Amino acid sequence: MGIEKLHLEDALEDSPQTRSLLSVFEKDAMTLKKYTTGLHNCCQRIMKAQNELCAATQSLSQHLRDFEIQKFPLESDDSVLSSTLKQFSSYLDDVSSIQQVLSAQFSETMMYPLSRFLQADLEEVTTLCEMYQIASNEHDSAMNRYMRLPKKKESERQKSEYNEELYLMRKKFHQTSLHYYSSLNALQYKRKCSLLEPVMGYLHAQRAFFQMGQDAVGKKEIEDFLNNISTSVQGVQQELQTETKKTVELIDSLEQQSAHLYHAEPMVDMPYIPPNTTLTQKAGYLYVRRGKHFHVPGPIGKQLIATKWERCFFFTVGGNLMSQARDELAGSLVLDLNEPGVLAEPHESDDRRFVFQIVSPKNKRNVVLQAENEREKDEWICTLNNIVRESGYVKGKGGGPQAKPKERTSSSSSMSKPGSGSVSPDQASISSMSSTGAVPKTPAPTPSSSFVADAPIQFDLLTPTSQNGGVAPSLPGPPNPEPRINPFDQSANEVLDTLDSAIDNSTFVESFVVRFLGSMEVTTDRGEKLVHETMRQIMAARAIHNVFKMTESRLVVSSEAMRLIDPATNTLRTTFALADISFWAAHPENTRLFGFITRTKPPGATNSTFSCHVFECNISAEEICQAIGTATKLAFQALMQRKLPPGVGKEKKAMEKIQQVKTREKNILLQNIQQLEDAPEDEEDSLHNLPLSPDGKYLVLTAADESEDGMESGDLSQPMEKLTVESMQQPISDSFDTEDVEPESEA
Repeated sequence: MGIEKLHLEDALEDSPQTRSLLSVFEKDAMTLKKYTTGLHNCCQRIMKAQNELCAATQSLSQHLRDFEIQKFPLESDDSVLSSTLKQFSSYLDDVSSIQQVLSAQFSETMMYPLSRFLQADLEEVTTLCEMYQIASNEHDSAMNRYMRLPKKKESERQKSEYNEELYLMRKKFHQTSLHYYSSLNALQYKRKCSLLEPVMGYLHAQRAFFQMGQDAVGKKEIEDFLNNISTSVQGVQQELQTETKKTVELIDSLEQQSAHLYHAEPMVDMPYIPPNTTLTQKAGYLYVRRGKHFHVPGPIGKQLIATKWERCFFFTVGGNLMSQARDELAGSLVLDLNEPGVLAEPHESDDRRFVFQIVSPKNKRNVVLQAENEREKDEWICTLNNIVRESGYVKGKGGGPQAKPKERTSSSSSMSKPGSGSVSPDQASISSMSSTGAVPKTPAPTPSSSFVADAPIQFDLLTPTSQNGGVAPSLPGPPNPEPRINPFDQSANEVLDTLDSAIDNSTFVESFVVRFLGSMEVTTDRGEKLVHETMRQIMAARAIHNVFKMTESRLVVSSEAMRLIDPATNTLRTTFALADISFWAAHPENTRLFGFITRTKPPGATNSTFSCHVFECNISAEEICQAIGTATKLAFQALMQRKLPPGVGKEKKAMEKIQQVKTREKNILLQNIQQLEDAPEDEEDSLHNLPLSPDGKYLVLTAADESEDGMESGDLSQPMEKLTVESMQQPISDSFDTEDVEPESEA
């Protein structure tokens, strides 16, 4: 079937039949434009969806890659999940690149032809339709004016004008009609191409996309990877099912065993459970009474005491009674049970039941506590008295090799149950290591980690006594009469009275009270993040293994070295040379924590080892870091001063004297000039008599001024040419390495 056309030969005649056929073509063109606009909107939605899919795939890939940098407290650095998600992200990057190619092909083969058809062809037809209507109206108007001309001869000129106007309008109408008819005829052909090209381009792009996807994703490597991951996921799901089953059984067992613990005070029908009076360690929640004094103004000046009961977690460790709130990372000392005369006994309270108190005559302090029931109260009293009576923690001594790991039971139950009341081999090893200073090892890090694999955390300082088996030399000064073993003493105002001769001769000395938290080996010698991560590792290890003891020392920072001194015996524990300290930093959130990195080169070793030491202080750690920075700068300046040749110092002093003389002369000259400007008229004659230089430009100084500066100017009478600088021929000592002279600091 042929394509309908408008006959161009009938354009000039413009018959009603031609007009009727033209209206059909115009209606068809408008319908085609409406349909094409809808098709363009559909394709535009596909294009937007494809672009959004590309962006979403890229975002998913980046989010999977960000898993590696997340700080999950329970996720290890060498997690298999992290590497697996990273591999998935690489595959998603390949898919995203293919999707971007598909999006580009949609734009070229689908959107471009359709947009061109709408903007070029259909818009052209619409424009020509408007022009045709205008030309037709103008032609009709010219024809009407021409046909109304009269028969009079005097209107020949007007006839000629109207005839010329009709000629122009008819020519314009004919040309516009020809273009309009030809555009409508061509539109019948273009509709088939323009409507088929977008769909054809869409299918071609999809075929190419699937082909590229098959080549990129259908590799044997990806297939094996997905199979392995599927097997692993199935294994984890089976483990989850097994663990869920065990957890359900354990929950049922715990609910049955803990049925008698739900009631704070046992019911009458429950069997009687006697208290365990042989415990030497105990932990659990108790209520502690805290009082606050209020002064009432008046002539008598009465004192009112307001009491408040707070719930805290109490436990015994190392002969000390500790307490810890829920939001605290470590416990704090409540009472030293090794003090003479400590006694736990029942206490009568007007408003509370099950109350007992711990009396310390030496400190003149009573700690009033409340338990949940009578059995808990009796167990706590017996446990505390057992610790005092049996001396589970010898005063002035640490837990030696003979110290056995003691039983630690929960306050919620003191019955003999399977798995409770005994220490597993792992727990026993941890307990023994904590008591002797040996520490658990850190988990094996990834290759990119800054920590040494299986590096132990040292919780105690290695003093000269523990290292060499001898006695550490005592510094001058009277030792304390009794050794202090309280690791939680917060006395910050004590100052070290006597230091050794090296400290006395230092140009800079500051003393701080610090407590050693731990140290561990690291792989690099600097880095703020490294120090912060070491702090986190040590604090987490202390919390996990219940290590609450801290060694208190006086940190003496001088321009010679950093020393840790035992405040109880006034003995030197250890010394850190400033040349060995490579980096120091304070904790960004906890202002009482700071750490520094030291380097050590064992004899015969080619490479140095690095250790990060973490301390807690009473003041802001920024002050200690500033003191360390000041000490290192002074040490560096002293070292550079010692390395300068003798002539350099003399020349510097001579230049300073010259500068002083010039400054003095300038000041005198300015003062005289000021006097001249401020002098009254009756004194101008006397000022003219002042001694001037021969050229009259300068004021001659008086003899008194010359004699005053005689001593200083006399030393400078020799010309500057004689002040030579000796070449620095002496080699710089190796006491400071070039990289150690001015270490970095981060406060």
